[in-house]
Amino acid sequence: MNMLPGLAASQYALIYNVLSFTIASMLSSFVFFLAARQQVGVAYRPALLFSALVVGIAGYHYLRIFDSFNDAYTLVDGAYAPSGKPFNDAYRYVDWLLTVPLLLVELVAVLHLSKAVGRSMLIKLIIAAVLMIGLGYPGEAEYTNMTMRAVWGTLSSIPFVYILYVLWVQLGAQVKNESAAVQSLLKTTRVVLLATWGVYPITFLLPILGIGMETSFVAVQSGYAFADVAAKCGYGLLIFFIARAKSEADGSLPQDKAHA
Repeated sequence: MNMLPGLAASQYALIYNVLSFTIASMLSSFVFFLAARQQVGVAYRPALLFSALVVGIAGYHYLRIFDSFNDAYTLVDGAYAPSGKPFNDAYRYVDWLLTVPLLLVELVAVLHLSKAVGRSMLIKLIIAAVLMIGLGYPGEAEYTNMTMRAVWGTLSSIPFVYILYVLWVQLGAQVKNESAAVQSLLKTTRVVLLATWGVYPITFLLPILGIGMETSFVAVQSGYAFADVAAKCGYGLLIFFIARAKSEADGSLPQDKAHA
């Protein structure tokens, strides 16, 4: 993003602190998911490895976003003005291009579906996720032509809706025989996914709705960061709970954990 607004000290501090909080959340979640692998059955450990990979990748990219944001602003008379260095918001889309497919992979992995069903579902979900991110970026980079921003946003929404269809309809049909605990957790996981992913299009729409550039910039950076924490750290925690419930149901819970 080359067109940066000036920011009041409070606006700059908000983004700074939100990015810092996001980095801490991602890195601490990375450690937790790696350690938590030993608390579930062997069959479900790959899902937690994917969870750790997701937050590890996100933590790295948020470090880059944090550095780029700091470099892009300089303090002038009590407020923050663009320094002339570009703020590279593309890090966020590179992150999503890697982590969004992995989020879907970890959900399919923790359910331990048959190879044929799991492979077919993953192919569809990963293609749709890549299209969703790839079509959204041109619109995100567009801050002058709101018509084109709306066009790209609409195109990006098509694979998003398809992903929801696969998760609710096709995946739902595959888990009817799961325990009540797993089905309840899966329902919560899908609702969390819908709620957190729903933040992205709302934030995307702010410039189109005529929100001031300064307010829009702060809302976009803060909104995306909080949504990422929920969609990666919170979602990964639910994946852990599903893995734990399935391990208990099929008797694969490690013995020292089963009696804990």
